[in-house]
Amino acid sequence: MEGAELIIQEIQREAEQKIQYLLSEAREEAEKIKEEARKRAEARAEWILRKAQTQADVEKQRIIANARLEVRKKRLELQEELIREVLAALRDRLAELPEEEYFETLVSLGAEAVRELNMDELVVRSNERTLGLLKSHSRKFRSRLAEKSGRKVKIKWGDPVNTIGGLVVESVDGSVRVDNTFEARMERFESELRASIAKALFG
Repeated sequence: MEGAELIIQEIQREAEQKIQYLLSEAREEAEKIKEEARKRAEARAEWILRKAQTQADVEKQRIIANARLEVRKKRLELQEELIREVLAALRDRLAELPEEEYFETLVSLGAEAVRELNMDELVVRSNERTLGLLKSHSRKFRSRLAEKSGRKVKIKWGDPVNTIGGLVVESVDGSVRVDNTFEARMERFESELRASIAKALFG
């Protein structure tokens, strides 16, 4: 019996050793798996962090770019508003020119039209106030017009037109005309006017 017990004990001892060996192997394998999982988790976390940082940088740049665009848009809107105000003030100023200054302006506008049309007889039209001024200084206007244009022409007064000032000069049959009203000239030279105003206002 003793021999049998010894054999059983030996078998139990070997089994216990094998169990301990297997447990140790399992623990080591578990540690390896845990370590690999930890490294993978850290790498994954680092990747997620980098991705989040990149997305945050992209979003930050997008917000900054949008803000700059909005600022530029607001600045352009403000500049446009100021330019419109200056143009409106210029129209008001032209409509209220002192008589002497206005008369000389009309002479210059008329002379320009005379040279352009190159005709012996022309019709001059404007608003009622302007026609009244020209008719009351008719002789002086014709004289100054001939002097400034270098051409003596016969002038007729036409019907009033709706304008803040300036002249419409046309052929007797109305087939050709030069519109030198203040509105027409401002429209023709609007881009130059705007550029000059913008330079004066904003440098």
